[in-house]
Amino acid sequence: MSKPNILLIYTGGTIGMIKDFKTGALKNFNFDELLKHIPELHLLDCHIKTKSFDNPIDSSNMKPEYWVRLAEMIEDNYSKFDGFVVLHGSDTMSYTASALSFMLENLSKPVIFTGSQLPIGDLRTDAKENLITSIQIAAVQEKGKPKIQEVCLYFEYKLYRANRTTKINAEHFEAFASLNYPPLAESGVHLVFNDHALLKLKSNKELKVHKKMETQILLIKMFPGLNEDTLTHLLSWKELKGVILESFGSGNVTNESWLTNALSKIILKGIPVVNVTQCSGGSVAMGLYETSTHLKKIGVISGKDITTEAALGKMMLLLGESVKPSEFKNLFEKSLCGEKD
Repeated sequence: MSKPNILLIYTGGTIGMIKDFKTGALKNFNFDELLKHIPELHLLDCHIKTKSFDNPIDSSNMKPEYWVRLAEMIEDNYSKFDGFVVLHGSDTMSYTASALSFMLENLSKPVIFTGSQLPIGDLRTDAKENLITSIQIAAVQEKGKPKIQEVCLYFEYKLYRANRTTKINAEHFEAFASLNYPPLAESGVHLVFNDHALLKLKSNKELKVHKKMETQILLIKMFPGLNEDTLTHLLSWKELKGVILESFGSGNVTNESWLTNALSKIILKGIPVVNVTQCSGGSVAMGLYETSTHLKKIGVISGKDITTEAALGKMMLLLGESVKPSEFKNLFEKSLCGEKD
């Protein structure tokens, strides 16, 4: 059998930097010269090609138009490669990776996001292990097909389903967690896959790339002290298309009438409101406590155990596809690519 072909895509971020020893400053290096910096890649049993954004960006500048550009790079090269590894800054990696999981419908090949906390040229860098193992995982095949057939995120010895992840630490190498879903694989002396957790392809349909993402949505985090005037001002935005409400615990908010009335008004206009928990782990269960029963009654949609990052990407896509309000609830509460139980 021929060796798998893997495309490495660099969008920007810490992983793609080396130190200029004359000035001490960090700078992006040319990814066409990747093998010079990481000669260990020669030992991998696959062919590696590289592509890069024309102007690599800090992940804090990431936005949906870059998601579309990345999706198009995968689409344009989909027939030529067996897997894809995306190098991305860690700060917004979960947002981008979650969005791509929805944008790449009928995906049958691995798209693995990775990055690092230290630059690839740093003496103690975590970049080399993250990159090498991500490529190795992307190249794993079983019965002539890729072992992984979904969008994933690999960091510090663990492979996660991308749309289940959240960045939890800005300093530790173990920067990401997937508290509501187990790792898909763990890297130690051996690379061990959790076969029962992997997403199984349900059809042999061709890849379909969704490129319309609606950004006129609000993410509102509940906090003690949020008042009627503030919320009313936010919800009065004339171009508002959707709201994600980060609630307390298992989906709870104040049951004061001003909040219920404000949310009810926009729901009656056909603007969806999705309830997600601001906790890192756990699930929304509206109706479990009195302080969430009223949300269920007025038509707030339960995000269940979806992450905020995945909820944003999913809402942007569904609204971008002009899904009717009558269909939005059913589609959002349905798991499209393993993003929720």
